[in-house]
Amino acid sequence: MPGKIEHSLEMGIFRSRWLLAPFFLGLIVGIVLLLIKFIQELIHLSTHVLSATESDVIIGILTLVDMALVGSLLLMIIFSGYEIFVSKIDVADHTDRPEWMGKVDFSGLKLKVIGAIVAISAIDLLKTFVEIPAEPTDGNTDMYLWKVALHMAFVLSGVLFAWMDRIASETKPH
Repeated sequence: MPGKIEHSLEMGIFRSRWLLAPFFLGLIVGIVLLLIKFIQELIHLSTHVLSATESDVIIGILTLVDMALVGSLLLMIIFSGYEIFVSKIDVADHTDRPEWMGKVDFSGLKLKVIGAIVAISAIDLLKTFVEIPAEPTDGNTDMYLWKVALHMAFVLSGVLFAWMDRIASETKPH
C-alpha cells in the first residue's frame, strides 16, 4: 500500500508541471501586447520621420530594436521553458522549427536570458546617451550614473552566470 501512495504522490507531482502552461500562454499574450506597441511606435516614427531630428529617428529605431529583442526573449523563454518544464513541443518535422529548439537546457536558457537583458540594457543606455543635452544638469548626472551602474551590474551578472556554468560543467560527477 505505501508503494501505491508513493506512486500516486509522484504522479501528482509530475502532472503538476502543467500548472506552468498558463504562464507560457500569458507570455504569448505579452508578445501580442508588445506587437501592438511595436506597430504603434512604427506608425508614429513613420509619420513623423520628415519633421523629426536625426537623434529622434535614431531613438525611435532603437526603441523598435529594443522591442524586437524583448519579443525574441519572450519567445525564447516560452519555447525553452515549456520544453524544459512542461512537455516537448512535437513539431520536429516542421520546416520552420528553429534549430536551437529542444537543444537549450536550463543553463543555456539562463545565459540567453541574461545576454538578452544585457543587450536590452545596452540599447536603453545608448538611447539615454543620444538624448544627453549639451549641458547636463546636476540632477541628471545621478540618473546617468545609475543607468551605467545598472548596466554594469547586468554585465557582471552575465559574466558570473557564464563562469558558474563553466565551473559546473567541468565538475566531475560524484
